[in-house]
Amino acid sequence: MTTVLRRATHWNRPLMFLVCVMTVLAVVAAIGILVDPRVLTGAPIWLKPLKFGVSFVLYGLTLAWMLSLLPRRSRVAERAAVVIVTVAVVEIAWIVGQVLRGQTSHFNDSTPLNAALFASMGAAIMVLFFAHLVIGIVVLIQRIPDRVAATAVGWGLGLSLLGMLAAVPMALPTQDPGIEGIGGAHSVGVPDGGPGLPVVGWSTTGGDLRIGHFVGLHALQALPILAILLSRFATRLDERTRARLLVVAGGAYGVLTVLLTWQALRGQPLLRPDASTLAAVAALVVATATASGLVLARRRRPELALAA
Repeated sequence: MTTVLRRATHWNRPLMFLVCVMTVLAVVAAIGILVDPRVLTGAPIWLKPLKFGVSFVLYGLTLAWMLSLLPRRSRVAERAAVVIVTVAVVEIAWIVGQVLRGQTSHFNDSTPLNAALFASMGAAIMVLFFAHLVIGIVVLIQRIPDRVAATAVGWGLGLSLLGMLAAVPMALPTQDPGIEGIGGAHSVGVPDGGPGLPVVGWSTTGGDLRIGHFVGLHALQALPILAILLSRFATRLDERTRARLLVVAGGAYGVLTVLLTWQALRGQPLLRPDASTLAAVAALVVATATASGLVLARRRRPELALAA
């Protein structure tokens, strides 16, 4: 653990700076939840900064680690990282500023200032999206030497872009709840701020577009974790087989992200799927299991892999 922490201090400095700032924010927001009784859209007013702070800690740490795997330094990727850090800090400053004002940060059209701030943040997030895409392209071009890690990082970066896109419907005209001063919504079929799951707040009475957004974004961590587990506990599998299993997992993860977004767009709560959703999930499970079985059936034995 100590060795890992020492290495982390030498990872991308702007991203590690972001991790430190967001860690402090998360602590402050957690304290805010305890001492500030204000509630906004059915949740403690400091809950959003807390969730964004934790998310950016994970995002910055994972991205910094991924850049450390590159075989050589990339100025393009480093500049893209600086852009990401800048956008993240600006977005968090905006969210915290709205909390201090007692205002919602997202979908707020109640005043010209609030509308302009939300529109500006939407544009800033698009900048972050393209900076993230640039890093993904650099990773693909440079080709991380470890085949398993390269597969996990590539799929993680790509699927997290899909997760970002899953948030787009939240701000589309179809999500206009018809309430003055509100120009979008997380929930589908029900107003935001209603009954929700603990901590995450995902609606339990209607669809919620945050679910697919959340799942897709965290592919950035899920795929590398799976790669680490395969490398540690599936040592009898050769590198090619482990990489192919990651491709299967990545494909299934992407389909799951789309499926969750599709479920939400139909106004359906996560824990109350209809027959169509259950059939789609069953098909995904069968397809994933079949593909995994085919990959394992074609695997090479360790001694043959070494000989090759």
